[in-house]
Amino acid sequence: MIVSTGLACIILVGCFVVLVAIRVPVSFALGLATIPVVAMDLRLTPFLIMDRVFQSYNSFILLAVPFFLLAANLMNSGKITDRLIELARVLTGWLPGGLGQVNVAVSMLFAGISGSSTADAAGCGKILIPAMVRQGYDTRFAVAITACSSVMGVIIPPSILMVVWGGVMSISVGALFLAGAIPGIMIAGALMATVYGYAKVYGYPTAGKPTLAEFWSAFKGAGLAMLTPVFVIGGIVGGIVTPTESAIIAAFYSFILGAFVYRTITARELVTILYDTGRFASISLFAIGTASAFGWMLAFFDVPRLIVGLLTSFEMGSFGTAIVIAALFLLFGLFIDAIPTIIILGTVLFPVATAADIHAVNFAIIGIVSLAFGLVTPPYGLCLLISASIGGLNVVQVVRDVAIILIPMLVILILLITFPEIALWLPKTLMPKSVL
Repeated sequence: MIVSTGLACIILVGCFVVLVAIRVPVSFALGLATIPVVAMDLRLTPFLIMDRVFQSYNSFILLAVPFFLLAANLMNSGKITDRLIELARVLTGWLPGGLGQVNVAVSMLFAGISGSSTADAAGCGKILIPAMVRQGYDTRFAVAITACSSVMGVIIPPSILMVVWGGVMSISVGALFLAGAIPGIMIAGALMATVYGYAKVYGYPTAGKPTLAEFWSAFKGAGLAMLTPVFVIGGIVGGIVTPTESAIIAAFYSFILGAFVYRTITARELVTILYDTGRFASISLFAIGTASAFGWMLAFFDVPRLIVGLLTSFEMGSFGTAIVIAALFLLFGLFIDAIPTIIILGTVLFPVATAADIHAVNFAIIGIVSLAFGLVTPPYGLCLLISASIGGLNVVQVVRDVAIILIPMLVILILLITFPEIALWLPKTLMPKSVL
């Protein structure tokens, strides 16, 4: 039997939706959804699908994922996060809503080192949420701002999502890193303005003006850690190292800081860090494999061509198509982890973006920023779940504040769609050959 495009699409998507609805983990649901079509179509065999899964792992660039996760875990265990928080406090704590401003600033600093939003939410949240509550901040606001600010981990370079996107779609990871810098700073600015508004309405305190001695102590304490993004981004942009090599450098440098400079990582802790990193990396990489098989099945049955034809027939132009693309990423991000979404939806919509004259790098930034919302929106909302757990709240109790904080972030996304040069200016300036 030869399965038609329409029937294959219905079976694949239908099985996946049913499996997710009955709480089968997304990575398993993606793999299991392919089984009925393989059984029905004579052209397909289980070995062909397994080969597709293993081919997705045969990518040097994806080695960067576990090493960036390792760097983030080493940062948290090595108490480097504490030093970043102290630096953020002297830089922004004197503003209205002091600890809220510190929360945003430290997320921005941590994002420039780890590339992981969940590590940011866990590491910074454990310290800042209890501290904010002790100073009189509403617990719901403390949880919401921690969750929302942590999404900068996947936008500000280095970013694990950008590594995956570049590897899957053959786009310069260095260009993606540079393209995420300005949008990340804009989102940080929007979040700080939101904190300012909350502080004025609810009378939240400042963290006090630092002395020159405190400034010097904070810069001295966090200065070595802040060299990490210089090594990572500078090495890639300068053409000295690949993204994978830069991730290894970040992990090795984090280990040196924690074990020998600050002496906060013991041999026993190192074993735990390696185990946790391996566990989380295996979850991400397994999702990449099953999502690649699912995406390949969609491509085999010409589903992307069908979607391209459907969307281009509406003649929406670049702006309209970009809005639809962002909306689809926002919708998928509500239910599915970002990495499988990139592999499935990203590869399907890439031809649509190309047909609408949307630059590949700008398409990536629109997709990644849209997916970042999914980290703090139920029912998936992994960063929100982590932050709410730390604050001892139910997710439903925090949704109102999250929605308020996300509004200015949504405005930033619309600006990125309206003015593509916001994201493209930096890579065009520093890596012009990579964005032709």
